[in-house]
Amino acid sequence: MTAARGLVLLVGALLLFRAASALVVFQPGYTDAYYYADVAQRLAGGQGLTADFIWNFLEAPFGGAVPVASHRFWMPLVTVIGSFGISLLPVVEPFRAAQVMEILIAACIPVVTFRAARAIGASDAAALVAAAIAGLGGAFAPGWVSLDAFAPAALIGTMFFLSYRRAALADGDLESGAFAGLLVGLLFLARAEGALFGLPLLALVRKPRTRVAGIAGSVIALAIGGAWVVRNLTIDPTPDLIGRSVLLVRYEDFFATTASTWPAFTAAMPAVLAAKVAALGTNAVTFLFVFGLLLVPGIVVAVRARGADPMVRAFAVLLVLVYVFESLVVTLHSTHGSYFHSLAAFLPLGVALGVAGTAALLGRIERGRGLTLAWTAGTGGVAAALVLSVFALMQWDDSFNAPYRTRLAQVAAIPPGRFMAIDAAAWRWISRRPVLVTPADFGPCAFDRASLSAVKWLVLEPIHFSAYDALYRDSGIPAFLSPVQITDGLRVYGVDLKVAGQLCTASR
Repeated sequence: MTAARGLVLLVGALLLFRAASALVVFQPGYTDAYYYADVAQRLAGGQGLTADFIWNFLEAPFGGAVPVASHRFWMPLVTVIGSFGISLLPVVEPFRAAQVMEILIAACIPVVTFRAARAIGASDAAALVAAAIAGLGGAFAPGWVSLDAFAPAALIGTMFFLSYRRAALADGDLESGAFAGLLVGLLFLARAEGALFGLPLLALVRKPRTRVAGIAGSVIALAIGGAWVVRNLTIDPTPDLIGRSVLLVRYEDFFATTASTWPAFTAAMPAVLAAKVAALGTNAVTFLFVFGLLLVPGIVVAVRARGADPMVRAFAVLLVLVYVFESLVVTLHSTHGSYFHSLAAFLPLGVALGVAGTAALLGRIERGRGLTLAWTAGTGGVAAALVLSVFALMQWDDSFNAPYRTRLAQVAAIPPGRFMAIDAAAWRWISRRPVLVTPADFGPCAFDRASLSAVKWLVLEPIHFSAYDALYRDSGIPAFLSPVQITDGLRVYGVDLKVAGQLCTASR
């Protein structure tokens, strides 16, 4: 059987696995994906990049009326992709229509993984093994069918490495350099740290024979990224993005009505440094989990053996840069899922390097029977990836589908009208009502600053910000709240924003 035919059969088999995965991932699941899905529906309906809910005060620092301009924190590519699916398949339920686009993108992952493996010198058999492992996804198996940047980042990131290699090796091929710049721009629109992928383009600029390709790619990447930055600055020229991204002392502060400040950040320096050290360890474990302990030695061997290859060198440098940036700059976001998300762009090439390096290691260990060992290891690797993928889907069901079903059963208990909840994006999707996130800095002044026209209710779940612990335990109810329904899992309070404003004024 030829490699091309084997790849076609593999893609077909993986599409069946994707369809089975979609039976588990039947709703957005978590805040990021709910947000993308909510806004994608509005974009498909001609309402632009806007949200009729407030998930974070970054998008509405002091409340105000909805809708608001969306994507002040997250990037827009996933929403745009989802809106295409919703527009193209109007008779399909919106989540499923958007999910179709993600599945089609994920179908390309084994193809680009195969190409990456062949580019670094792997055999056809090893390249097919790499394609199968990356296509299954392992820890990313739910991500390949979710409304998030996992599949787009994996595809765009791998295509960037391949295009960058051509630009660096083919005497500065202009088209490859320009295409690499386009891919950097698209990756930035998928994940903000994708901007770091533009740094290798500067290496092309340094060398005379690749300078034109590097300049072309850099100009295109900067044009795309600059256009998005200008869009956000026209909405709010003084955003508190730095405070909510870099200067967090506690992750909960991300959802406070006021952003963290430099004085507060420096005053908490011992705790801040401890968090950064802990993040270095946590993210290292995340890396090992994503690539699997068995592939990591192979990645190291392949990178050392092929370090002269510009694609491999760019992979290694960017892998370190993203790890350092996530761990030491956006520390608390990194350990709450950001670093895991960022690794998707590295997965296909990382798997290709891991398989190629492992094959080389096995050949050294037992040269006489190296092919037998490689075949056994390849089969075992694919089997392990399948087991890990199934396990990840089971974890998804437990972590996200169970809370979704609970909220779906509870939504009828919330009286009509707008309300506050810890996960506004999720409750917006479930309730089909405008929702405001509960301020993490609980109190009358926080509610006054967060006041959203016509908000009537506060909804507390077992998972809530720590400032609400006493309220959830019924240890004391402030004057601007009145209990409406107290159950084992859900607390609903009436909100009097006028009283909250009066109490805030009196406390000053």
